[in-house]
Amino acid sequence: MANPRKLTFHYVQHPTWASLPKEDRKLLDQAMAAARKAYAPYSKFKVGAAVQLEEGPVVTGSNQENASFPAGTCAERTALHAALAADPKAVVECVAIVVPQLKRQVPVSPCGICRQALLEQEHRQGSPIRLLMGTRKGIVIETFSAESLLPLAFDGSFLGRRR
Repeated sequence: MANPRKLTFHYVQHPTWASLPKEDRKLLDQAMAAARKAYAPYSKFKVGAAVQLEEGPVVTGSNQENASFPAGTCAERTALHAALAADPKAVVECVAIVVPQLKRQVPVSPCGICRQALLEQEHRQGSPIRLLMGTRKGIVIETFSAESLLPLAFDGSFLGRRR
């Protein structure tokens, strides 16, 4: 007999960008600035990300497309991997994600590959990563762990290795 289960998802919906603490607004502003540097000639969908590290620095990234679409890289992974390439032991506290050209009030969340990369970093560092997903004229969604965006996730334990 099947045993139904329920997954829950906890997040905070902030009414506006302006309603956030100063540090979060600044991080979203940095993600917005990064989006303006995106290379998105095919989709015209520019995304910016700002990664706040525990030791203070912020590393930004934008999506970088390629005519061979799978070869492109999302903003979240661009910023995350740049931060970890510079300091492999860095601890990521928060990632802000912004798509400036959105006309709707609801922000965009990371794609599946980016969710997997963020989850891997959470496991690597042993602490959750807070996410801020915002639109300038709409709501901001805040999650308290990348894991919440990827239930039943694949990780190193499936490869027969311990995490």
